[in-house]
Amino acid sequence: MFLSVFDIFKVGVGPSSSHTMGPMVAGGRFLDALRASPFHPQSLRVHLHGSLAFTGKGHATDRATILGLAGFLPESYDHEAAEAALAENRATHLLVPEGLAALQFDPEHDLIFDYGAPLPGHANGMVIEARDAQGDVILRETYYSIGGGFVLTEAEHTAVDDRALSTPSAVPFPFRSAAEMLTMAHASGLSIAQMKWRNECRFRSEQEISDGLARVWLVMNDCLNRGLELDGELPGGLRVKRRAKAIHEALLAERGMNLAAPHTINDWISCYAMAVNEENAAGGQVVTAPTNGAAGVLPAVIRYWLDHVPGATSSRVGEFLLTAAAVGGIIKTNASISGAECGCQAEVGSAAAMAAAGLAAVLGGTPEQIENAAEIALEHHLGMTCDPVKGLVQVPCIERNGLGAIKAISAASLALRGDGTHFVPLDAAIETMRQTGRDMHEHYKETSLGGLAVNVPNC
Repeated sequence: MFLSVFDIFKVGVGPSSSHTMGPMVAGGRFLDALRASPFHPQSLRVHLHGSLAFTGKGHATDRATILGLAGFLPESYDHEAAEAALAENRATHLLVPEGLAALQFDPEHDLIFDYGAPLPGHANGMVIEARDAQGDVILRETYYSIGGGFVLTEAEHTAVDDRALSTPSAVPFPFRSAAEMLTMAHASGLSIAQMKWRNECRFRSEQEISDGLARVWLVMNDCLNRGLELDGELPGGLRVKRRAKAIHEALLAERGMNLAAPHTINDWISCYAMAVNEENAAGGQVVTAPTNGAAGVLPAVIRYWLDHVPGATSSRVGEFLLTAAAVGGIIKTNASISGAECGCQAEVGSAAAMAAAGLAAVLGGTPEQIENAAEIALEHHLGMTCDPVKGLVQVPCIERNGLGAIKAISAASLALRGDGTHFVPLDAAIETMRQTGRDMHEHYKETSLGGLAVNVPNC
C-alpha cells in the first residue's frame, strides 16, 4: 500500500487533522454519495463516537462537520466563507451544498455526541445519515478518521487488513518496513529520498512533485511566520496566550551578545514549533506533519537547519521532506499516527522520528544513520499520552511540539556521531509503539478523561 509524500503532508486547517480535517472530508464524501444517489434527501443527521465525541467540541469537530456537509474541504478552506456558512446554518437550520437541494440540519438536534462505547473500527468514528421527507433513512455511511486527515468508510477500513497490506505496491521501491528500506537502499545505491522520489514518479511528473514539495514547504513556512507575528489569546476558553512572538522578539534582541548561553538555541527551536502550533490552535492553515497536533515539529527542525546550520540551502528541503515522508509512511503502515489510537507517541513521536530522519539526510547521513536517527527520536517518545486540557489542542500540545523538535535534532546529531549500527531497530521501536498504544488506557488517548486534562483547572 503506497503512501505518497502528499498523503503524509496535506494542506489543511487547524486545530486537528483527525477531529477537524477528517470530519470535513467525511462530510464531503457523503455529499458525493448523495449526488450519485437516486433518492431525494431532505435532512441530515450525524452521530459522533469515541474520541470525536469526547473531545470534539474542543477540536472544532462540530464546526468541521457542519462545514463538510456544506461543501467545504480542508485544502480549499476559506475562513470568511466558512463563517458565513455557519451563520446561515444557525439562522436557517439549512445547508445548501452545491449540486443538492437545501438540506435540513439543526446542530442542536442533528449533531449527536455519543459518549458510549466507540465504534469497533477506530476510536474516531462517525455515522452520517440522510433522511427523506417522511424521516426514513435513505443513505447511511460510517466513517473513520484515522489520523493525519485520512478517512476511511467502514468497508474501506475492513479491507485494509493484513492481506491488503501484503499486496505489493506498483512502485520501484515498495518498502513497508525500515529493514526493507535499508536493504533496497543498499542494493540500489540510492538514498532514501531518491527511492521515495522514484516511487512518486510512478504517479506524478517530476515537475508536479517538485511543485508539490515547494508548496508544502511554502505553507509550512508561512504558517510558522504568521505564528511569529501574532499575539493575543487563543480561542477555546483556557485563555492561553500566544508566546512565540514575544520569545522570538527577545531572541532577536539578544543576537550578537557575547554572553548568550549555548542552550539558547533550544529556545529558537521551541519558538519555531510553538509558532506553528499556536496558528493550528487558532484554526489557521497548516500542513499535517504527520498530523495537525504535531504540525510544528518538522517545520521547526527545517527552520533550525536553514537559519542556524552553516551550509544549509532551501534547495534541499525537498530531500528533507521525502526522507521524512518515507519514515512517516512506515510508521503509519505498521503502527499509527493517531493520538486517539496510540496516544501522543503516535503524533509528536512520529513527527520527531520523521524530522530526525530528514535532518540526518540533509546533513549527509547514510541510510543507516538516517534510520538510527528516526529510531532514537521515536524510542524516547514511547508511552507518551494524549491528554489535552479541555479537549483543546493547546495544553500540553503546543510546548510538546517544541520539545519534540529538540529531541529530533538531538537524535539526528547522535546518529551522525555513529556509523549507523545500533541496538534497537526502527522497526522494533515502531512495533513497540503499536503495542504500547494498544495497551494504553482509553483515558490517555485523546479523550481528555485522564492525565493533565483532569489534574489542572479547565477554566
